[in-house]
Amino acid sequence: MQRVTNCILKDESKNQILMLKKPRYGWYVVPGGKMEQGESIKQSVVREFKEETGLDLINPELRGVFTFVVMDQLEIMREWMMFTFICDTSKGALFDYCKEGELEWVPIAEVLDKPMAEGDYFMFKHILANEHLLYGTFIYTPDDRLIDLNLDPPCQ
Repeated sequence: MQRVTNCILKDESKNQILMLKKPRYGWYVVPGGKMEQGESIKQSVVREFKEETGLDLINPELRGVFTFVVMDQLEIMREWMMFTFICDTSKGALFDYCKEGELEWVPIAEVLDKPMAEGDYFMFKHILANEHLLYGTFIYTPDDRLIDLNLDPPCQ
């Protein structure tokens, strides 16, 4: 099973988070990527975030553990896990260019207005408003339509 890490980097002074606009659908995500063999989830998120942004995360905290399943009819086509962190301190200089997409500071009040995968709205809504860990399973169709989800704790 593939494992992925990502991080919501908040700039508290400007009330913004750093997002990445992916070219495939124009969807917004937070920087991150695939874990390497033998790597801890914290090592992975720090490495992946720096590779995509140029920034070193300082003390990222785990806030979400998610399973994603892509199903076609009743057959599982693909499955992966994602570990989502949050952080409010970084050092370094933000890249002018990222091969994964366009880096953009987005006001927190506008995050849920951005186009993104359906399940990501639930994750951002919870993680940006709560300090406790969110667990979840998201089931998608092969064309990226959310067909089921289970969140613990349930989102309001």
